[in-house]
Parts: sequence; structure tokens; C-alpha cells
Amino acid sequence: MKRILLLLLLLTTACAPLTAVAPSPVSSPSPTSTLTPKDRIATAVALDAATQTAQASITPVATLDPSVPTLGPIQHPGTQPGQMFWWNDTVFYEVFVRSFKDSNGDGVGDLNGLIEKLDYLNDGDPTTTSDLGVTGLWLMPIMESPSYHGYDVVDYYTVDQEYGTNEDFQRLMQEAHKRGIRVVVDLVINHTSSENPWFLASDAGDPQYRDWYLWAAQDPNYLGPWGEQVWHAGKSGYYYGIFSPVMPDLNLNNPAVTAEVDRIIHYWLTDLGVDGFRLDAVRHYVEQGRAQENTPATHAWLKNFYQYYKSINPNAFTVGETWTDMASAAQYAGDEVDVSFNFPLADAFVRTANSPLTSSASRQMQATLDAYPEGQFAVFLTNHDQNRVMSVLNDVDKARMAAVMLLTSPGVPFLYYGEEIGMTGVKPDEDIRRPMQWTGDSSTVGFTSGMPWRPAADDYPTVNVATQTDDPDSLLSLYRDLIHLRNDHSALRTGHATVIETGNRSVYALLRYNDEETLLVLVNVDSKPVSDYNLEFESGAPNALALLGLPNPSPFPASAGSSGWRPFAELPARSFAIIQLKP
Repeated sequence: MKRILLLLLLLTTACAPLTAVAPSPVSSPSPTSTLTPKDRIATAVALDAATQTAQASITPVATLDPSVPTLGPIQHPGTQPGQMFWWNDTVFYEVFVRSFKDSNGDGVGDLNGLIEKLDYLNDGDPTTTSDLGVTGLWLMPIMESPSYHGYDVVDYYTVDQEYGTNEDFQRLMQEAHKRGIRVVVDLVINHTSSENPWFLASDAGDPQYRDWYLWAAQDPNYLGPWGEQVWHAGKSGYYYGIFSPVMPDLNLNNPAVTAEVDRIIHYWLTDLGVDGFRLDAVRHYVEQGRAQENTPATHAWLKNFYQYYKSINPNAFTVGETWTDMASAAQYAGDEVDVSFNFPLADAFVRTANSPLTSSASRQMQATLDAYPEGQFAVFLTNHDQNRVMSVLNDVDKARMAAVMLLTSPGVPFLYYGEEIGMTGVKPDEDIRRPMQWTGDSSTVGFTSGMPWRPAADDYPTVNVATQTDDPDSLLSLYRDLIHLRNDHSALRTGHATVIETGNRSVYALLRYNDEETLLVLVNVDSKPVSDYNLEFESGAPNALALLGLPNPSPFPASAGSSGWRPFAELPARSFAIIQLKP
């Protein structure tokens, strides 16, 4: 059984310092790309007259004056400057604007509706606990698009008119920042819409845009990573689109395309004041022949991209959609994107909550700690591309265990809207992106005064915010408690992590610690009570204070070298405890 040097962790001796794994957020990195940031902007601006004419319909004609307050690095008690970054202090909430809140009765959610609900997410008062407590927002695509989902952009400089205006977005930034909420937006640059003016010009054979996309005179006749067709017939040859014929891939090997991408991020970071980006489909950016994911060329492009956006704003943040194995995903974190989504760990949390065994979560947590720069990964349960976690688990108690593992984990946690109330949904995608269920008194679910763009799930009368808000035993209350606990304890946000073996395959145990405190997380995922678990420590005599979950843990044995400590004689079925250990 693994022995934990608890005395080292608990007594006044300081923990080993964290190692900075990325450039300091207060110093500008030196660009290493072939094109310097200045040169890249100049290249974009200096595109010839024909190019400029074609872009006129999508390029803003005047710079907006946002007056958006800028949030500096967040400093919580116990957070040591230079060791972690503001995103390590942040809990993000993923929002599909179309489905969150409609302000004008057209049945489609919009930015003004989101603004109306910001106090639900965070009211800006750290002394209150009635809000959810999230400190970051990830907005799924909001740029002009012909589709409901927005992952096929036609205009990168304009908010989709169904959601509002650029000025509405600036007001969102103002209101979010007033509450201490950072905002990142989905940036889809692997591909565009087939209706994008760039692609229309390229398909027509315009020499200025022909090489903005990938073309072949004859069908290359090979398939994509999932056995799908990736070459599609256009007007003048075959073009590459890994996801769909209506989503042609951009040629990021073309310096003109890279320069345009730089113009886009410069606009969103400086003119609109966004705090960063979620990078869609990042592992597919640059193809090398038939190699279509995780290519050396993709990594090289991203390293230059990283240097560029840090030169604009050293505090800017990116999170990459790295839906791949852990070893491959970890390669992106630190100098290509700030953090990458950890899909294997997400899957392990959900499988563990749905099973009487914790080996998956423990194994993947250890693999994560070994693979990633400390804290520089994004952890979640499910997202907009996956069946909702409640539909996978089909049990509130299981969902509670998943939430505990998520929100006590190292890394940067992301929640999918409605997850906190147990919203359900299985594919097709439209059904995992249904309207947020605010109330249960009508089929409009408090989302709209009109007809929702998509009907709410059938469980809305019981699964809604209004029903759960004042219920201390609700899933929503647990999420609020966990997020506020994380906000209040630096060890949960930015502390080290150690997986503890318990001697029982149904009990998950994780130690979170820094110089100021040590917290023990215990989760029994079994449907039966568990008493045959043991925690073994080297020595020490701390007090054990229950913070959340099971109350009144037993004292740590006072004798040096004791082993087999059980904070509770029995862990009830699907129960948890978060315990503060004090010298």
C-alpha cells in the first residue's frame, strides 16, 4: 500500500515550489515565427486590392470603442504569483447562447438574455452563496453562420444577428467583468462555411483565394480518421473537408490564411476585449498528406500562434479541443495552447461514477499527473458533442459523485450548461443542446416568451433551476457548494495532487495540498456501504475537519507511524467527504 508522507505535507515545512511551465502571464514572449506579429498584421493589411474588395463585406469598417474593464491576474490567498495562472483559479461554464435565455421572444437565445442570467452564474459578491460561483464563460460559436450550431463561420468579425450585435457582446464583456467572470469564445479556424466568401471565391478559381483551401484536380480517394469522406466535389476540382462538405478546411500552410487568422484574433482580443479562445478541432489544423491529426506541422503552426496571441495580450488564454489520447493531448499544453481538454480523464470520471469500481478514475488521474504540466489541462464530464452526463448515469446520486470528482480535481474545470441541474439529452446534437430549463411551469421553461427553437426535454417539470434553487439536497445545491468550496480553498484550485490507494476498489481518494492547507477527498461509488478501506500515512497527528459531505470524521491516530486510518467507520452508499487536515 502506498505510504503518504503526511508529515511533510501538513507541518510547517513548506511544500516543494510549483514549477512554472509556461511563459509568465506578465511578460511578453518573444515571437519565434517566421512572420513576426508585426509582419503578420502588415501582411494581412497589405493584401492586394482584389483581396480587399472580396473581404469588404466581412471586415469591420470602424473600430468599436468597447470601454470593457480589463481583469488583472486573480490573486487569492494562498496563490503564489508566477506559479499558476488566472485560469487555474477559474471554474468555466460552457454556454450555447441559442439555448440559454431568449430576451426578445423569438425563441432563440441571445446575448442580452445571457446578460440577464449572469447573476445566476456569479452575482459578483464573494460573500453570497446563492449564485453558482463560476468565474469563467466559454461561449460556443457566436460568429455569423448559416447553421444553428455556428461551427461553420461566414463572417469572423460579426456576431450572428440572431444573437445580437458586436455592441451587445461588448456589453456582455462589461457585465461579466464587473462580476469577475472571464469570457472565452469558440474560435473555429480549422474550417469555414462553404458559404464563406473566401470559399466561394476559391471554388470559382479566384487566384487570390484558390490556395486558401485544399484542392485536388482528381479525387485523392482516401478516407478520414473515422472512415468518412473527406474529399468533396466542387466547381473546379475536389476540396478537403474533414467534417463535412459544407465545412471546407482552411489551408493554414498558406501565410495569407495565417495572417487573416491573426487579424481575427487581434480584433476579438483588442476591439471586443475577449479573454481568450476555445480552439475547435485543434488536432486537425494542418494535414500532411494522409496524416490528418496531431501532425508535426500542426504543432509547429500552434507554437507560432501561441507566441502571436501572447504578444497581443500575455494574459490571453486558449483551451484546445484535443479529443485524442492523453499522451497526444498533453503535447499541446504549455506552449501551443495554455491548456488542453483531457477527454480520457473525463471519460474515467463518468465511468467511475457509473460503476462500483474506482480504478479507472485513479489510473487516469495518475496518468494525468504524469503527462501534463502541473495544472495545465481542462477537466470536464461531458460537453456539447456528447450525450449529457445525466443521460449516461441515469441516477442523481451517481451524478453527485461525478460532480465531486470533477470539482476537486486539479486542472481547470469546465461545466456544460444545465449539467448542474441534471438536464438530460442524447444525440442527435440538437437534443443535447436543448433550451436551459429555468422553470417547470410551462413548456417554454422560463427560456422564452415565444416558441423555443427546440422543445425542452420531457423532464422539465421536475428538472429545472426553480425547483432546485432552495432545496439543500438538490444537485444544483451540491454544484454551488462544490464551486464555492473550490473558490475558497487554494489547495483545490492550484494545489498539488496525490492519488491515495485505499485498499478498496470502490473508494476513490485524492489528496490536494499546498503550503497553507491539505484536503482529503473520499468518494464511495458503490451502491453499498463500505467499511473495509484503509488510509495509510507515515506519521502525524492532525485534526480532521469536515468541509463538505459526511460530517464528523474521526481524529487521526496520534501515534507515529500509524496506519489504517479510517476517517469514518463506514462510508455510506454513494457518499463523499471533503476533509481538511490540520496539524
